[in-house]
Amino acid sequence: MRRCRRPWLARLLAAISIVFGAIGLTLVATATGQGTAPSAQATANPNAVARGRALFVQDCATCHGFNANGVPGMGPSLIGAGAQAADFYLSTGRMPLNNPRDPPVRNPPAFNRAQIADLVAYVGALGGPPIPVVDPRQGNLAHGFQEFALNCAGCHQIEGAGGIVTGGIAPPLNRATAVQVVEALRTGPFLMPRFTAQQLSTYDANSIARYVVETQDPADRGGWGIGHIGPIPEGMVAWFIAFVALVLVARVIGERSEV
Repeated sequence: MRRCRRPWLARLLAAISIVFGAIGLTLVATATGQGTAPSAQATANPNAVARGRALFVQDCATCHGFNANGVPGMGPSLIGAGAQAADFYLSTGRMPLNNPRDPPVRNPPAFNRAQIADLVAYVGALGGPPIPVVDPRQGNLAHGFQEFALNCAGCHQIEGAGGIVTGGIAPPLNRATAVQVVEALRTGPFLMPRFTAQQLSTYDANSIARYVVETQDPADRGGWGIGHIGPIPEGMVAWFIAFVALVLVARVIGERSEV
């Protein structure tokens, strides 16, 4: 998604979209074979969908097309992307992009919560997975640790501090909500693989979300957290402290030998 650089044109298109939004949604649903089956469109608030379409035309259509069917070289089609992907990208500020060739990284959201809800309603009306229902309390912390270590720590580090991967950077998870964690698992944003329910069950996803949330404010029982900067720099600090301690011990022993 990219903000339109012609405000007068954006306002004109937004006005037209409010009038013809419902017609456009019907045509898209028919063209994609979604008109004969229950979908997010059937249950979405029509007013929210209309507001979302107007906002979409104003701020997103430059890259994703007037009917969200994509623009070659700019942005992919959002038909079938679902509310799940829209909520993740918008709530984490990964969209809209200033440049469609920029990697989608976390930023402060460009829209307020009400605007995000309207945009999510519109994109969700085009078909696709809804926002997942996430309850970390239904997961298990130890199981979440195991699944995170197996599937996520290779890129994000075991404490979710982020890391370097081929072709990009795995972001830290210190600001991710439980819902955003599961949305990322199911969506597979940017270089991240997508995990289906067959690969990670709802229980697995809830457990991983619980573990990630726990890493954001760990108890640090019996130790010094050192700001939770990650295992490698924490190890370096430990070695530095040990080196200083050895130097002091050697000095004390040397002074006693002189006596």
